Amino acid sequence: MSDPVPRRLSDLEAVDLSRLRHVGPKRLDALEKLGLTTALDLLTFYPRRYLYRGARVDLSDMKVGDEAAILARVERSSARRTRQGRALVEVEVSDAGEQIRVSFFNQSWRHRQLPEGTRAIFYGKLTEYRGQRQMVNPTVDVVEGELEEGSRRRTSGALAIYPATARAGVSSWEIAGFVDESLRRAGPLEDPLDEEWRREWDLLSRTEAYWNIHQPSEPDMATKARRRLVFDEFVRLQLLVALRRRRLRSRESGVSHPVHPADLDPLTPVEDLTLLGQFLRAHPFSLTGAQRRVLEEIVHDMAAPVPMHRLVQGDVGSGKTLVATATLVMAIAGGRQGALMAPTEVLADQLYSALRRDLARLEVDDPRVLGERRPVRVAVLSARVKTRDRTGILAGLRQGDIDVVVGTHSLLHDDVRFARLGLVVIDEQHRFGVEQRATLRDKGRRASAEDRDPDLLVMTATPIPRTAALAVFGDLDRSTIDELPPGRRPVATTWIRETSEEGRVWARVREEVAAGRRAYVICPLVEESERAEATSAVAERTRLATGELAGLAVGLLHGQMTSAEKEEALTLFRRGDTPVLVATVVVEVGVDVPEASVIVIEDAWRFGLAQLHQLRGRVGRGEAASECYLLGEAPTLEAEERLGALERLADGFAVAEADLSLRGEGTLMGARQRGRSDLRLGNLVRDADLLELAQRAAERIADAGLSREGEWAAEIRTLIEPDEAEFLFRS
Repeated sequence: MSDPVPRRLSDLEAVDLSRLRHVGPKRLDALEKLGLTTALDLLTFYPRRYLYRGARVDLSDMKVGDEAAILARVERSSARRTRQGRALVEVEVSDAGEQIRVSFFNQSWRHRQLPEGTRAIFYGKLTEYRGQRQMVNPTVDVVEGELEEGSRRRTSGALAIYPATARAGVSSWEIAGFVDESLRRAGPLEDPLDEEWRREWDLLSRTEAYWNIHQPSEPDMATKARRRLVFDEFVRLQLLVALRRRRLRSRESGVSHPVHPADLDPLTPVEDLTLLGQFLRAHPFSLTGAQRRVLEEIVHDMAAPVPMHRLVQGDVGSGKTLVATATLVMAIAGGRQGALMAPTEVLADQLYSALRRDLARLEVDDPRVLGERRPVRVAVLSARVKTRDRTGILAGLRQGDIDVVVGTHSLLHDDVRFARLGLVVIDEQHRFGVEQRATLRDKGRRASAEDRDPDLLVMTATPIPRTAALAVFGDLDRSTIDELPPGRRPVATTWIRETSEEGRVWARVREEVAAGRRAYVICPLVEESERAEATSAVAERTRLATGELAGLAVGLLHGQMTSAEKEEALTLFRRGDTPVLVATVVVEVGVDVPEASVIVIEDAWRFGLAQLHQLRGRVGRGEAASECYLLGEAPTLEAEERLGALERLADGFAVAEADLSLRGEGTLMGARQRGRSDLRLGNLVRDADLLELAQRAAERIADAGLSREGEWAAEIRTLIEPDEAEFLFRS
């Protein structure tokens, strides 16, 4: 007989689980609760751990202290409450005439899972209590009668334990049986890596990997299987990145701006400076070495006819706004328009005010009147702009009278059109997805008679660990501002665990206000909620104003206020009319009040680590030493580690690494990737070496040619939306 034709993973995607033996309507419903509907779902439903042993043992062979697996029958089952109120299920099980008791604490559902007559595998340690042998809270896998054949074979190697199965109505043992059948019926799997590449990178074949991830004969084989499958996950992501980069750079479709590198040289004579140099020379703050280096990279990008796609990351207060403003000046100098998109109205208004101030003295050539010059014109477009003003701004953008527009998601509306958009800047890019970036890019292409893509600069004050940047933002060139401006000092952070210690925090707030400075108090909720025991901003403002901070003017700012109310609250805070501002996370990004020197974060454990670091960045922006206080006990170990990390770490990149280690990469991947491209086995911290290998491999695979028919291409097309697939694969 000829060898069977290898199957692709995309073929298994089309195999419904109803085609497996013993999978009827009841089992189909249970499997669907676990997100399993196809054979591919089943093969990528990986074990969460393994129970290794030499062989299944009989009860008569077990001694107290032994840890092993037994295949036994339930003789009796009972459920009750202990004197302490804990749920207790006691099961008497027998094997070849021997009997032991199996006890489960706080697992009342075991009584339903293990009725009399049930046969199951129990894996645990044999102990003795009051002269009777027992197991306490062992791992259990029910053996259905029709699946019992071969049970001794399947307990002789490793028992794969699958996640969250029993409560869904299907046992881990059953899952293992379905996987075994799927692997056997699938036969050999097509491997997109040839043997030479697998040998070079020390990888199993794909067929070996799937067999050994589910049925390893020893721990070493499970480790090798995981390595290959993690590599595959990363390669899929990196191929998407590589294809997107090639597509964006496949033709000279960008705007070549007339830039002058000498503008960045502080020794260039004033008379030789162009618009960028004039702007930088007149700015009150000199460039740091890191800012200058990043601007040099941007100048190189903007001079090229290929569209710039650059991510600038830097810690809170590192001077990203100055870099963004300088980049906008480069676009304006070339007769192009710039758009700056921010995630909130508060930040958009602040950026608008800063740009109006910084660009006020610059003049540009009027494109409609030869030889005439006019001041640079800046506008803001957000939900608070009145209809009449909005109409005028839209007309100014279409006619080219407005050089720079700052806005929120309002910039994405269909009626926002440009005469000659040459640059898109997105601030706090983690708040926006690929689609929003593409929408603004397309507006630039439509604005150009030459079908030119605008340059793209995205910024984040949430530092991204190197491995996460490779996986999530690999299609962007990356620049890092890793130096703080002179005078900026780390914010001293203190975690106040006990309520009795909070008095000294409010005393410090009073001292700072008395010295002419400002204080933030951050609350997780706007109003009190019956569901959540967390401090609300509205109630806390009242409590503080009549209690610990009585006699001080206390302001309020939250997301449910109108735009005018928010602006008024911030204005009063900046002026010092209300030196204490009780706020929600609406102030998380962009709010810049140099006089603010202390921030108190209540119920701090409710916030993520990156968010806490952003909030801490609201202070320390002036000359005064600044402090951050975290209030409240940590109810979980993870929350304790999070708050301890913020108290210990000042550097944003160190905070980002700690954040990734604590919460995993799920949230990083979620907004960027879709479907099966989410990592099931891969871990961006633990598998950093594999990620870098996958990046190199993806470039080699892309160089070798990735056709519509290729195995990698077929897999990628199942991971992304059809329109994006067409974008990647069309010539």
